[in-house]
Amino acid sequence: MWRDRNKNQVSGIAVALFVVSVAAGFGLMALSGSRVPLIAGLVIGAYLLFSIKVADQWEKVAVLRLGRFIGLRGPGMFHVVPIVDRLSRYVDQRVRVSSVTAESTLTRDTVPVNVDAIVFWLVWNAEKSILEVEDFVQAITMSAQTGLRESIGRHELAQMITERESLGHELQRILDEKTNPWGITVQSVEIRDVRIPQALEDAMSRQAQAERERQARNILGQAETEISEKFSQAALTYQNNPVALHLRAMNMLYEAIKERGSMVIVPSSAVETMGLGGTLATASLAGAKPA
Repeated sequence: MWRDRNKNQVSGIAVALFVVSVAAGFGLMALSGSRVPLIAGLVIGAYLLFSIKVADQWEKVAVLRLGRFIGLRGPGMFHVVPIVDRLSRYVDQRVRVSSVTAESTLTRDTVPVNVDAIVFWLVWNAEKSILEVEDFVQAITMSAQTGLRESIGRHELAQMITERESLGHELQRILDEKTNPWGITVQSVEIRDVRIPQALEDAMSRQAQAERERQARNILGQAETEISEKFSQAALTYQNNPVALHLRAMNMLYEAIKERGSMVIVPSSAVETMGLGGTLATASLAGAKPA
């Protein structure tokens, strides 16, 4: 905002000079015995009281003489002619922050959203900001609000949620084009929050959950397909190589009984099918001692 200071406010330095002038007038009156020095001191003090102004380091102020702009003053102490000269508002040239809100604005896909943004801007030409626009702070706020609504209408909801930075850059460019003729530049715009109706948020949550469930089922189905293909390849291998099938069966039996010393009962038909009977008999004969 404009600095909250009356343009005709008396500075502390002016008050001090007024007191010094009056004190000097009293002193000279006491020495000379005439009231003329006192009157002169009062006149000079009153002049200094209303003519000496002070602007802070970050401030500029315009001087209007009989309604015409004659220049900028500040920072520091400066002099004006009372009654003839008039001061504008003091312009703060530091970086400022304005909060902008767009409520119930429709996106490109007709979704109502509430968007909060922060605009960082500064006055780089105090003369233009004073002479070209009546209240540049209000102009910045209204322009930012309008530009934010325009940007929302050109983007879909998904873009606004995932691409906030690009939305801020676009709004910064729109505002900078409007405010540069006023001697103001918009440094950046940051999107703080994008809020959607609660019912829509619940629906989007259910949609995301269903999408994840679908992906999980697709992954499971793909895994089943790959496993079945591997089984088909294994079946062809076992069909053409019975020895491999028997080795696989023996490995399965071994895996079944190795845990905790468990016992597995295998039908004799299965043993004969795998050829284990002949194998065991041969092993027994080979290990038997001669009589």
